[in-house]
Amino acid sequence: MKIAVEGCSHGALDAIYQHLRDLEARHNYTVDLLLMCGDFQAIRNHRDMQCMAVPQKYKQLGDFHKYYTGDKTAPVLTIVIGGNHEASNYMSELYHGGWLAPNIYFLGHAGCIQVNGIRIAGASGIFKSNDFSLGFYERLPYDHGTMRSIYHIREFNVRRLSLLSSPDIFLSHDWPQHIERHGDTQGLLRRKPFFRQDVQTGNLGSPPLMGLLRTLKPKWWFSAHLHVRFQATVQHEQSGTGSNSLPTTSPPQNPDEIAIADDDFDAVESQNPPIEDSRLQTTSHNPDEITLEEEEAEVIQSPPVAYRPQRSMTNFLALDKCLPKREFMEVIDVPTTSDESTMPGQRCMPKLTFDPEWLAISRAFHPFFSMRRRQADYPDEATARAMVAEEMVWVKSNVHNNEANSSDVPLPGIRTILDCQTFMQSAPGPGTEGAQKNQQPPWYTNPQTTAFCDMLGIQNVIDFSSDNRA
Repeated sequence: MKIAVEGCSHGALDAIYQHLRDLEARHNYTVDLLLMCGDFQAIRNHRDMQCMAVPQKYKQLGDFHKYYTGDKTAPVLTIVIGGNHEASNYMSELYHGGWLAPNIYFLGHAGCIQVNGIRIAGASGIFKSNDFSLGFYERLPYDHGTMRSIYHIREFNVRRLSLLSSPDIFLSHDWPQHIERHGDTQGLLRRKPFFRQDVQTGNLGSPPLMGLLRTLKPKWWFSAHLHVRFQATVQHEQSGTGSNSLPTTSPPQNPDEIAIADDDFDAVESQNPPIEDSRLQTTSHNPDEITLEEEEAEVIQSPPVAYRPQRSMTNFLALDKCLPKREFMEVIDVPTTSDESTMPGQRCMPKLTFDPEWLAISRAFHPFFSMRRRQADYPDEATARAMVAEEMVWVKSNVHNNEANSSDVPLPGIRTILDCQTFMQSAPGPGTEGAQKNQQPPWYTNPQTTAFCDMLGIQNVIDFSSDNRA
């Protein structure tokens, strides 16, 4: 199965899909699935734009609304995660995941699904220690602080993801902390000399994500965020016991994000890498980034997670943003046992299903899903795993397709996503905002989230209708 991976989107869907078509024509292959690693910018209308944390000059409607309203259709099944520059109100509607537009599926703030049997997990957002242990308390209308804290990854989701058995592919926006040590660090610094201080102090990347990488040991890990292509190989130990903790050499301060691109979206980066000299040793500011000043945080260790020997190696790849002459997309071949035969040059129709283990984790951890700033204490790992095992029995007994003929989904606990969640517009497209164009929108309860919760028999706490303020 050919899978294309793309870095930061910044709303440039037309250019991304055109680049994909160009790759297919140039190399005479057909891509079956596209993965996008955050800063997707699913902006439905101008009011959504008021919920995105970027400087005013970067508030652009982008291309997504055309796919949302049906003016265009994504030519290939597209799976996305969120970054730190999103219409956070829309992605909150689909906290557990759902269709952003026809053929474009959001993994949720954290999630795991299967595509033709390939397990794809992901974590949206970026790390900031001050918000890591908090609940999901942000509500519309967002203020300066909550417009940013809402995309900071929470311990709740890291703990849930850590309970997965190894997925094949993991998507994150942030890089895992210290990942540069597993690749060509000097080559990275020649291209991005302003990373030097963070590399030297151990501040580059997210500590919880490296904890997940070491625990889950996926075959592939894809990221974006830092606007540069970088690959690394992480070798995993094959035996051992106890917790898989992070290195203890972290310094006291860690920028939660190494910012976002400061260059104009139609700019072209020079193809000549900077010459490394002594002046680069003190360079700490990234001229290609917009720094959000409040995004300073302490490095903390991720929650202890169990050591489970699985695969021996994780292939890490970070990609750039969608601009001319930038390395923002690559195509890989991933074996699958359920590839459907197609004629040469024809795109297969991948089968998108819920992952039973993730459904069990979602049920087990639902009582700990806090809608307030304060987060209740979590169960210890042994208890959590026992809870997941118990819920897996429930999932296998209760989750199945509602279709009359579901013989194509024979395994218990497997349900095609389209059998549960179908796309529908929850907010209007552009052109209907009127005098409220520059105001944040009201809350929209998304029917897909309701359907997901109904499938699992859990309360839909992502329904803030009573908090609704236009």
